[in-house]
Amino acid sequence: MKYLYSSILILSLGINVFAQKMPAEHYVSKIWVADLGNGTFKNPVINADYSDPDAIRVGDDFYMIASSFDAVPGLPVLHSKDLVNWKIIGHALKRQPPFEHFEKTQHGNGVWAPAIRYHNGEFYIYYPDPDFGIYLTKAKTITGEWSAPKLVAAGKGLIDPCPFWDEDGKSYLAYAYAGSRAGIKSVLAVMPLSNDGSKALETGRIIYDGHELDPTIEGPKFYKRNGYYYLFAPAGGVSTGWQLVLRSKSIYGPYERKVVMDQGKSAVNGPHQGAWVNTQTGEDWFLHFQDKDAYGRVVHLQPMKWVNNWPVIGADADGDGKGEPVTVYKKPNVGRVYPMQSPIESDEFNAPYLGLQWQWQANPQPTWLFTDAVKGVLKLYTSKIPDEAKNLWDVPNLLMQKFPADEFTVSTKLLFKPNLKLENERTGLVVMGRSYAQISIKRKKDGVYLVYGLCTNADKGKTEDEKEIARLKTGAVFFRVKVSAGAKCLFSYSEDGLNFTQVGEEFQAIAGQWIGAKIGLFAIRDTQTNDAGMAEYDWFRVTAK
Repeated sequence: MKYLYSSILILSLGINVFAQKMPAEHYVSKIWVADLGNGTFKNPVINADYSDPDAIRVGDDFYMIASSFDAVPGLPVLHSKDLVNWKIIGHALKRQPPFEHFEKTQHGNGVWAPAIRYHNGEFYIYYPDPDFGIYLTKAKTITGEWSAPKLVAAGKGLIDPCPFWDEDGKSYLAYAYAGSRAGIKSVLAVMPLSNDGSKALETGRIIYDGHELDPTIEGPKFYKRNGYYYLFAPAGGVSTGWQLVLRSKSIYGPYERKVVMDQGKSAVNGPHQGAWVNTQTGEDWFLHFQDKDAYGRVVHLQPMKWVNNWPVIGADADGDGKGEPVTVYKKPNVGRVYPMQSPIESDEFNAPYLGLQWQWQANPQPTWLFTDAVKGVLKLYTSKIPDEAKNLWDVPNLLMQKFPADEFTVSTKLLFKPNLKLENERTGLVVMGRSYAQISIKRKKDGVYLVYGLCTNADKGKTEDEKEIARLKTGAVFFRVKVSAGAKCLFSYSEDGLNFTQVGEEFQAIAGQWIGAKIGLFAIRDTQTNDAGMAEYDWFRVTAK
């Protein structure tokens, strides 16, 4: 009965909350396009927070996944034909287990660095939850139904898994340790798996200790080439480290080491973990991320070549076998030229599904959101904040998306229909991180008011400083936030959609826990009721200005 109830609940959530559809073909952003249209591209290829990317090629298609932490739906799946032009095509994790645990905000927890592989006609995604262990989910098709996550190896601190199937049919899993949970770090290990990859057969063996030369080594990716086993792994820290490659003739080592890419003279700090992929024409490429603080961990693409059975990643001007990140480079040769496309940022709410860019801050309830394609609006119903919530950091029903570029403007039009028997219902637009700012409409006894809230050190439980700006004539209002270089944000509002009034001082957006700042919508109340108020959002537009 418990299983039946869970299945019904998941189906309900799929219909009401995650009704999603393949995005429009060849959307081209107005704020960031990596394809320069002349046979070259610029980095980052995705100027948004897709940390710990892993990628594969299946036929003529490239697929990429990334960490999603506590955001739901999780495990975003992106698709490209040429490694430069990407779009979001789905999520492999509709709700995050354990379900009850992730109904509350779990900042920095959840899905850490995952790996994707195609094996025996199926897509495999291994992802770690540092508090529970390493999970596996599978699907016959990339946009199909992904299996319920199965715990392959239970344990605290097991992170960054990557599977490998050898020629003899045996399967293995490379992984690392999170010091915060395991009490050890800076080591890589390999454990044997059952042949179907679904169960750990033994505890792992440490195959490389990075304490002396490569502190904080993590994120291994497992490959085999010319008789060598390879582990691509970053070391030295997310924003300060280098890309390391280990190789051995034996799967359990001993492994030789070589630094194959670091920052060099480039402006790309870190360059951190990623994935080796090759094209149909035999070229080699490497996708990795760069930590840009408030903007999150953005995705870069580097050329790669093999010299003496060692990879060289990026530009190696002095020929020493260690590359550095490129800024502009010739596009990969995939046999033909494909149209430009970008992940979609805006949402007109004219369809019976949400755009794939949206994620909640926890496992959602089906009553938080309803789409209304007939009216062309998104309906957010107010939800009671948790009793223990100190501010919006602790509120699960924040519907948000990643910052999509260094500079952009978000605007939205809404109509607030509060429950007239309640006070303190509110809805609005938020820039969220460890500190946050929000502009919203709040219901009081004598009408609706525009308020501006600022919360510094929200993650430390600080109280939001809320200022009442003006009494509004109606619940209809336009909100806008302009994000300029350095993630500096200016909020404004309008009652006619033409004349905007600035609210508050310039707000410096900052990162969340292991993620960049996000922007999105919320509808909350502080009391229990049998009939919630509701906000109708007409559109959410991301533009250049």
